[in-house]
Amino acid sequence: MTEKTLRQQWMATLARASRNEIEALLGEPPAHEVLKAPETGTVMVEGRAGGAGRRFNLGEATMTRCVVRLGDGTMGFSYALGRDARKARLAAIIDARLQGAEPVEQLRQGVHELAARQAATRDLASRKAAATKVDFFTLVRGA
Repeated sequence: MTEKTLRQQWMATLARASRNEIEALLGEPPAHEVLKAPETGTVMVEGRAGGAGRRFNLGEATMTRCVVRLGDGTMGFSYALGRDARKARLAAIIDARLQGAEPVEQLRQGVHELAARQAATRDLASRKAAATKVDFFTLVRGA
């Protein structure tokens, strides 16, 4: 596997975040132009047998995407599961601000903290699932 770029990491974090988390992170949105208004569609979700086996089409999921441009010309994109158009627009604004020339260290730190909270939540869910794991075995009679 290749390592994710910094932008891929923050875009994944924003896609997993709730609208409330994104609103708190951004605060008052800066002036921007909406190049592609939030639009909702479906994407095909793929799964893997056993988590690492052959890929198969699991089904479709609803997704919303948006593209914005800030005053300095920086473009931001977002893709998010669900139908929340405001979340998609705000996430695109954050993407553009993080790419811009203006220092946004506080915003970068906020995204980093959000990613850490998401990782902790995934870890907790994983540990809860591991605690319920049952190992089945077969006894052979008369061998």
